[in-house]
Amino acid sequence: MTNSAMTSRERVAAVLNGDVPDRIPRHDAYWTTTVQAWRGQGLPDGVDPNSYFGTDEIAYIRGDYTMQFPERVVEEAPGMRMYWDGYGALRRDLYTANGWTSQWLDFTIKNAEDWARHRHRMRFDPSRVSEDAVRAEHASARAKNRFVCYTCHGCFHPTWMKIGMENELMLMLDRPELIADMYAAHTELVIDLYRAMRDMGLEFDGARMADDLGYHSAPLISPELYRELVLPYHRRFCDFFAGEGLKTILHSDGNVAPLIDHFLDAGFTALHPLDAKAGLDVRKLKPLYGDRLVLFGNIDVRKLAGSREDVEEEIAEKVPVARENGRYIYHSDHSVPSDVPLENYRLAMELLDRYGTYG
Repeated sequence: MTNSAMTSRERVAAVLNGDVPDRIPRHDAYWTTTVQAWRGQGLPDGVDPNSYFGTDEIAYIRGDYTMQFPERVVEEAPGMRMYWDGYGALRRDLYTANGWTSQWLDFTIKNAEDWARHRHRMRFDPSRVSEDAVRAEHASARAKNRFVCYTCHGCFHPTWMKIGMENELMLMLDRPELIADMYAAHTELVIDLYRAMRDMGLEFDGARMADDLGYHSAPLISPELYRELVLPYHRRFCDFFAGEGLKTILHSDGNVAPLIDHFLDAGFTALHPLDAKAGLDVRKLKPLYGDRLVLFGNIDVRKLAGSREDVEEEIAEKVPVARENGRYIYHSDHSVPSDVPLENYRLAMELLDRYGTYG
């Protein structure tokens, strides 16, 4: 929908390097039911909304950083599957039209002894990288001039997938040395996965770490606990990729505003998705961090689901502030749900063309 001189790869790189591109880069994610609904509203059959709207400027490539426990199905029924997963957790997945929602029921690793017994499962081995798949993903992204990110989870999120969030939070206070070892093992594995892909000849433009540290009203841990236990491993990740010449994007849902200064200390270049539903607002964040941090997202999907006036207000009031001096990438404040009409999203893209072009 936008004619521009820069490729996606050049555009995103410019923003992450603190330069001003030809226009705001755009990237987004859509629910399955959103795409289904949009088909009935005029989205052509066989056309992906990312291609239709040009919201696929970044490609993400990853390896397997689970503990590689063998998956075992315990029970299956329509809309439900209970199984032991690759992290050694017993999960119940409930399936809906939009995907699945998980409930964690039990864990193989409950204490230091269990971790010592299974820590070897965090070592790198070649089976963790599907060479044919990652080469194909990389080739496709390069052919489309996408900005290619090596992507993984950070240390906090996958640890609760191994031992449970309540257990992780308690151990952060009671056995910080155990949690630190779990974080260290994960961090080294995701770096080793990158090295393996690099040694295969894959070339990356940036790195992205997902580590959900917030809920609706506040971070899940205090800034002090973040600095003590999480930041050293986030910094290890960012420092490694800086040494590779790559900027690092952090994804974290929820209200993580009290942690942003610490994210900067860790070395992150960008923060995504700036959860509007949790109270984050790019208009407030830009004056505070706009010269140090790329702001990535914050377009409130509740507004996109509203009236045309709501859509125009959301784009017209946020984008001119966010785009100032660059350092902004368009994204919804998480992903686009099915109550957003196709016409509303098309209007948002048209407004982004109007307000998000430089020069």
